[in-house]
Amino acid sequence: MKRFLLLALTHLATLVAGFALGIYLLPILSAPTAPSTAEVRAASAGASFRGEFKRQLKGSDALHWGEGDLAIGPSTIALAGRIAPGPAYKLYLVPEFVETAEGFLRVKSQSLDVADVKTFDNFIVPIPPGTDLSRYRGVVIWCESFSQFITAAKYR
Repeated sequence: MKRFLLLALTHLATLVAGFALGIYLLPILSAPTAPSTAEVRAASAGASFRGEFKRQLKGSDALHWGEGDLAIGPSTIALAGRIAPGPAYKLYLVPEFVETAEGFLRVKSQSLDVADVKTFDNFIVPIPPGTDLSRYRGVVIWCESFSQFITAAKYR
């Protein structure tokens, strides 16, 4: 009986570890090619605002973080940097700078869902036409699948 229980527990632990590893690796393996540094630099050239993702935010941790320079322009938001890989990332413009999940959930209804983020080293996402960037003060990357705060940057 002890042997059966030990086998069942080790197989269950292997199954759980494999599932968790799959959730982590699938977005990395299925991600499109990230834009080059030159492409990000070109997209950043006409930026109206700039911000920075920092790893040391209250809501970030070893698995949920971002680092790099953001350029917010009239038609795109570009990151020269990296974010932790994960599934179903969304980029939001937020009315005030927040750095935790609780802070984002408080302002989510007043925030603008700009685009999906599908690359983890550099990205360029389009801004919906007619977006008034002066209505917002920051950017948040949020994981919709797990309701997880990833990172944020203040740009105004």
